[in-house]
Amino acid sequence: MRDTIKFDDAERDTLARDLGAALSGEVRFDAGARALYANDASNYRQPPIGVVIPQTIEDIIATHRICRAHGAPILSRGGGTSLSGETVNHAVVIDHSKYLHHILDIDTDSGRVTLETGVINDKLNEALEPYGLVFPPDPSTHKWCTIGGNVGNNSCGTHSVQAQFYGPGPRTADNVDSLDVLTYDGERMTLKDRYEESEIDAIIAAGGRQGEIFAGLKALRDRNAEQIRAQYPSIEKMPRRVSGYNLDDLLPENGFNLASALCGTEGTCVTVLHVTLKLTRNVKHRTLAVIGFEDIAVAADHVPVIMQHRPIALEGIDYELFEDERKQHMHEQALSRLPKGKAWLLVELGGDDRQESDTKAQALMDALKQTEDRPTGYSILDDEDQQQKLWEVRKSGLGATAFPPDGRDHWPGWEDSAVRPEKLGAYLRDLRKLYDKYDYKGPLYGHFGQGCVHSRISFDLHTPEGVKKFRAFMEEAGDLVVSYGGSLSGEHGDGQARAELLGKMYGKELMQAFREFKSIWDPQWKMNPGKVIDPYKLDENLRLVNFHPPKTATHFVFPNDKRSFGRVAIRCVGVGKCRSDGGTMCPSYMVTREEKHATRGRARLLFEMMQGDVLTDGWRSETVKESLDLCLSCKGCKSDCPVNVDMAAYKAEFLAHYYEGRMKPISAYAFGLIDRWSRLASRLPAVVNFLTHAPGFSGIAKELTGMPQARSIPKYAPQTFKSWFRQRSVRNTAGPPVVLWADTFTNHFFPDIAQAAVEVLESQGYRVRVPLQPICCGRPLYEFGLLDQAGQYLQRVMDTLDNEITAGVPIVGLEPSCISVFRDELINLFPDDPRAQRLSKHSYMLSEFLQQQVENYAPPRLARKALVQPHCHHKSIMGMDAEQSLLDKLGLDYEIPDSGCCGMAGSFGFEKDKYDVSIGAGERVLLPKVRAASAATLIIANGFSCREQIAQTTNRRALHIAQVLQMALHGGPQGPLPEAEVGRRRAAAQSKSNRNTAAALGALAAGGLLAWGVSRRKRH
Repeated sequence: MRDTIKFDDAERDTLARDLGAALSGEVRFDAGARALYANDASNYRQPPIGVVIPQTIEDIIATHRICRAHGAPILSRGGGTSLSGETVNHAVVIDHSKYLHHILDIDTDSGRVTLETGVINDKLNEALEPYGLVFPPDPSTHKWCTIGGNVGNNSCGTHSVQAQFYGPGPRTADNVDSLDVLTYDGERMTLKDRYEESEIDAIIAAGGRQGEIFAGLKALRDRNAEQIRAQYPSIEKMPRRVSGYNLDDLLPENGFNLASALCGTEGTCVTVLHVTLKLTRNVKHRTLAVIGFEDIAVAADHVPVIMQHRPIALEGIDYELFEDERKQHMHEQALSRLPKGKAWLLVELGGDDRQESDTKAQALMDALKQTEDRPTGYSILDDEDQQQKLWEVRKSGLGATAFPPDGRDHWPGWEDSAVRPEKLGAYLRDLRKLYDKYDYKGPLYGHFGQGCVHSRISFDLHTPEGVKKFRAFMEEAGDLVVSYGGSLSGEHGDGQARAELLGKMYGKELMQAFREFKSIWDPQWKMNPGKVIDPYKLDENLRLVNFHPPKTATHFVFPNDKRSFGRVAIRCVGVGKCRSDGGTMCPSYMVTREEKHATRGRARLLFEMMQGDVLTDGWRSETVKESLDLCLSCKGCKSDCPVNVDMAAYKAEFLAHYYEGRMKPISAYAFGLIDRWSRLASRLPAVVNFLTHAPGFSGIAKELTGMPQARSIPKYAPQTFKSWFRQRSVRNTAGPPVVLWADTFTNHFFPDIAQAAVEVLESQGYRVRVPLQPICCGRPLYEFGLLDQAGQYLQRVMDTLDNEITAGVPIVGLEPSCISVFRDELINLFPDDPRAQRLSKHSYMLSEFLQQQVENYAPPRLARKALVQPHCHHKSIMGMDAEQSLLDKLGLDYEIPDSGCCGMAGSFGFEKDKYDVSIGAGERVLLPKVRAASAATLIIANGFSCREQIAQTTNRRALHIAQVLQMALHGGPQGPLPEAEVGRRRAAAQSKSNRNTAAALGALAAGGLLAWGVSRRKRH
């Protein structure tokens, strides 16, 4: 029944034109859109016919009507995080996530909520929190996956145990009250969770398309009822039975529950327009018991005992996952707190208060101490922050195991099987034996309370031989889980990955019933064809075996990606964390909500560029260029992304190739070479400041450099820091040496920051050295792909600081973006240069140096409130632990808002075509927070960009931590506005410089006039 129709360019253009004329939403059939949606988080790739992004429900209805007229298949998609291949297809993709994200009604009396399918799982629960209600099924992607995706996959999650014991049931299907659906042929109906037989008969008697559907379903049920009862394990015994269609919901004893029956159909039957969910009363307090065991199977053996205590979550972690995270320096503090053992269970218990949940936890431990193979250790945590850090260990499973330190890439495929909880230990032992048989590696972890096992496995999906082995394993793994009465999928659905194996689980008769079920809803088989029923084979459409990227010489070496840009292009695994609105990545996505502006979207376009069949213009791709243009190079993905995609480096590499042999935009020379222009400007700073701020001149300067007129050009300081330092005598001549890195921005614009740092370092007895030569880390060069020049800059730095690098003298920096170059780009450009490695290891932010290298450093206390905006590179590359520890020692009552990037991001916010995104990123959280802060609150921002964004959009001026420490040395800021004194000193210095320059220019003019007069008299 599966259709293999392919649309040629002319047919695609006609379809796109008809859709564009009918929809208020967006119709994207260009190569870039098709490339963006060709992949999800699975092993599969299928470029779509085109993409529709509806603004309204009417847009979806019109899309169905027009696609039906053209014979085009349809695929609904939410967050696109599916691991089984169900959200890629040669179809018209309808992306519900951008606009259809409204919660329509919260009915606290009935415990129901009605919403659109694009609502994000966490956003729903945030809205429910004030009412004490929760939708418990929360997959690990709950911060960015959509409810429509939950329904499509019949998702579960960590707190499905809570729904099992205290709510309607473990799966999304059990928590759905009704669905508003649309069939391919245009029939819209609302389907509920229970129908009396008389209601069914009345609907059938009424006729029409709905009557036809009900009649078909009733006949299907009656013919197959006994087979369904015999073959389907009950959800009570097998809570994670997610594979296949839910035909058991058609049975009379289950109320002909059509809302539940359509959950997990993965868009193969209908398009869901609205969802009404049943909610669970939430707990008020949580206690986490972390329990160690000698191995993961022994831990699983204890699950039945633990479940008797009715927890709200029960997760398992094996030692291999622990080791993967430890070797990659992930969650090191949390890992160190795990109790003794080689495997761990995380058991969350809820109560109305701390005493109740703690009592439950202690009762659980008392029971476990009486068991055979008792735990090797345990911890009971009721501190929310400590709990969250340990939960992150479990949630990071996918990222930690995708590209583990053993060098063998791990992929999904058999990442989702489930058995009855009482059989889990035995199943894990046999599953591990199967891994050994095929010489596969893969940590075992997952939702153990309901018998669901997650595991990314070291499949070789690059070669035909590896794919053949993969297929053999999948066949045998299917047999294994079925022998335990289990489910091929316990959460992620069947899609293409496991659908071919459904016959093992259900047999021929029920597989035929599945085909009939789909045909009743979708007689033309146009809804996500080739998935679940009559599927593509599990080894078709594999993206890696068909990926043959050209070998390309690159500027960056990419040592963590086997020194290959082709390997770089497959690093993104599509999990979609970059589509959330917390953390640092991805600021442009947070503003635009565009897939192409998410880290995942950009990474997928780079993959497609290397693939070369949809995007055919390689390094000259305008599609890729457009996507990367709004990348702020914030490096948030370097740390926030589960697999450490480094889009800032990929952007720089792409631009280097894109502009090869071409003129670069004027902004590349205006901003990329800022160090050179600044050296020239420092000779006559007052004149430059006048020309860049005087009416008329200022506008011309901005126009010439591509700056938006709304921006102010930063003023040069009257005297550079290096000039100031050159004039002073050496202090602490016998003290240990430290090099203070005078970056371009601090040296030329804010020398008082470096002066403050000198005072702080000298107060600790250090002999401060400052390289006075014109050297620069070259940070702005990367934004424009000027990588040849960047390499030359760094070579010059290493040559100039050769003695200090060899001697291991610490290099202390004040501008996070500069120190991040030494810690990151330097070793990407020069991975085999020992000087680069040493410089990287011996470069510090000021806070890092004071905390890590100065023994018992204790600054004077400063009793103030503070609002802290960390620079993105600081968070992503160096981390904020040392900075926060220093703020704690200062005694500050500080807040670090989850504001992400400030939006200025080096030159980004100074470029005209990026101004709106720059302001949008700042206005999301940071700038309103600054405006709302009291006048006495310190605003702290170490990054030049962050300080400029704040200064140019609020009435406050941010201080560097060096200035705050200097204030503490002097007894604190004077007056109510902390930055006022700094501002007065700067204004006075500028005024004096202006007067001196005016006097010098006046004298020069007078001298010229005098000379002219003398010359005139001599002639006469």
